[in-house]
Amino acid sequence: MVTRTFDILDQYRTKYRLDDALACKVAGKWVKYSGDEYIKYANDISCGLLALGYKQGDRIALISNNRPEWNFFEMGMAQIGVVSVPIYPTISLDEYQYILTHAAPRMLVVSDKLLLEKFRPLFENSPTIEHVYSFNSIEGASNWKEIAVRGSDFCELLPQVQQIKDAITPDDMATLIYTSGTTGTPKGVMLSHNNLVSNFKATCDRNYLTTGARALSFLPISHIYERMMNYHFQNLGIAIYYAESMGAIMNNIREVQPHIFNTVPRLLERIYIGIIGKSKELKGIQGKIFNDAIDVAVKFDPRRKSSIGYRLRLMLARRLVFSKWIDVLGGQIRMIISGGAPLQTRMANLFNAVGIDLLEGYGLTETSPVIAVSDLRRGRPKPGTVGPALDGVEVKLAGDGEILCKGPNVMLGYYNNPELTAQVIDSDGYFHTGDIGVFDENQFLTVTDRKKEIFKLSNGKYVSPQVIENKLKESLLIDQAIVIGENEKFASALISPNFTQLHNWCYTREIRFSDNGELIQIPEVTECFQQEVNQVNRQMSATEQIKRFRLVVDEWNAQTGELSPTLKLKRRLLTEKYARIIDEIYAFSRTEKAAENR
Repeated sequence: MVTRTFDILDQYRTKYRLDDALACKVAGKWVKYSGDEYIKYANDISCGLLALGYKQGDRIALISNNRPEWNFFEMGMAQIGVVSVPIYPTISLDEYQYILTHAAPRMLVVSDKLLLEKFRPLFENSPTIEHVYSFNSIEGASNWKEIAVRGSDFCELLPQVQQIKDAITPDDMATLIYTSGTTGTPKGVMLSHNNLVSNFKATCDRNYLTTGARALSFLPISHIYERMMNYHFQNLGIAIYYAESMGAIMNNIREVQPHIFNTVPRLLERIYIGIIGKSKELKGIQGKIFNDAIDVAVKFDPRRKSSIGYRLRLMLARRLVFSKWIDVLGGQIRMIISGGAPLQTRMANLFNAVGIDLLEGYGLTETSPVIAVSDLRRGRPKPGTVGPALDGVEVKLAGDGEILCKGPNVMLGYYNNPELTAQVIDSDGYFHTGDIGVFDENQFLTVTDRKKEIFKLSNGKYVSPQVIENKLKESLLIDQAIVIGENEKFASALISPNFTQLHNWCYTREIRFSDNGELIQIPEVTECFQQEVNQVNRQMSATEQIKRFRLVVDEWNAQTGELSPTLKLKRRLLTEKYARIIDEIYAFSRTEKAAENR
C-alpha cells in the first residue's frame, strides 16, 4: 500500500514491469531506465548517503533540469528521511542566497557546469553546505554516481535503510519547497508524505490512462505541480520521458509520441499561435477548410448536445484538419493537463474539439498542489472552470469570495514561520488560498483572480486584472499584458507584443522598420492594437475597460525576470520597471485630480 512517496517503487516489482520507467536523451539517443534500475539507483543513493553520515531530517538542495537522476536521488533521500529542497534553476542569486541560508542544506546537487560555477560563491561561503555534487560529468567536480558507487559498496547498509523506511510515517516531512516569490520573500512550504500521496492518488482517480502509456515531462520538476504529476505517472505505471529543453519540446513530442503531458496555458497558446500562423499560408479551398475547422472548434461545447449539421462539420474538421494537429503532437496524444494559471475557454474548446481531453486544474504549493481538476467520471469537463474539488478535499468560499481549502493535501506549515502559518490556516483547519472564486452548478469551481491582485480605482470600483489580461492574450498579436490602475481614474494596460506575429502583420502591409523599438511607435501598429483592445473592451463593463495602453519593446519571460518560473506575471517588478511609462499614462488624470483637490 502506498502511504509514503517511496512506496511507489515497490510497484515496479509487484505491479509494473517497465523497461522505460524513466527516460532521457543523451548524445542524441533516448536512454531508458527500467523499474528495477530505478530501484537499484535509489537504494544505492540511500546507502551512499548513510555512509556519508546523512540522517533523517537533514536537507539536500537539488537545482536541476528534469532528468531520471533527479528521481534516483530524491527517492534515495526520501527512503532515509532526508528532506529534499528543490530549487528552480532560473531564480535570482538573491533568492538562492535566501533559500540556502533559510533551509540550511548539508548538500547541494546541481545539474551542470553552468550552475556549478554560478553557485560557487554561495556554497563556498555557506556555513552548512558540506558537499557539492553534479549530475553531469564535470572535470574537477564530484559526481552523483560517486554516492551511488559508495552505496553499492556499502550494500550491507540496506537493512538499515529498510529499518529507517519502516519508521517513517505518512505525516513526516518529505520535502521543503520554496514559493516562487512573485511578491515578497520566498516561503518554505513543508509538505509531508501524506500531503503528496493523497494528492497523486486522488488525481490518479481522474486519469483513465495506465501502464503502457507514455508521458513527456518538461515543466520544472522543482515545481510541485510537475513533481506531483511525476509521482502520479509512476503510481499508474506510465513511462516518463524527460524533454531535452523547453526549446526541444516539439521535436521530443514527435519522437516520444506521448499519450499525456502537463503544461501551462502559455505553452498551449504558443502551440495554437504556431498552428494559426502556418494557416495564413493556406489559400483557396485549403484555407477555407482550415478556417471552417477553426470556426467549428471555437464553437465546440463538450457538455452541449450538438445538431446533426454541427456534428458532421466536426467529423469533417477532425478528419481533414485536426488529425494533422494530433500528428504534430506525436499522433498518440490522449490527454493534456493544464495548470498554473487560468486557461482561456476558447483554448479549452479548441483542444477538446480536436479530440484531446484537455483537463484544467487548480492549486497552490501549499496544497500539494491540486485542489480541483476536471473529472471525466462526472461527464464532460466544463470549459472555463477547474472542475470539482478532489475527493477528500473540502472547498468553500469565504464571504468575500476567497477560496478556502481543507483536507489531507494542506501543508504542514511554513518552515520556521509559525506566525505566517497561523495567518493562512485558520483554527478550523482551512487554508486561505488568496484566490477569489465562484461555484457553478454547485460543483464546478472557477478561479477569477488573486485576492491581492484585485485593485480599486479612485471611484471605488474594483478591477480583476487577470480576467482582462487573459482576454487580451487571446489576440495572436499579444504575447503578454499587465492591467494597471490602482487608485487611478481608469484601468490601463502595458502590452508586450508577439513580435513574430507582428512582423508577419507588417510584412503583409509593407510596413518598414529598423527594429522593434521603432516598430511599436508606428501609428498603423498602434491603431492595430487599439482595435484588439477595443474588441476586449466590448466584452467588459465600463469599469473594466482599458482606456489607455502602451506597447513595450521587451519580451517578458522567466529568464529576464518579468515572469515567475511558472510563467506568472511578477507585478511589482513590472510596475517598477515601467514606472516612467505608467506615470506618463496617468499624468494628465493625476493633474486633473490635483486640481480638483485644490
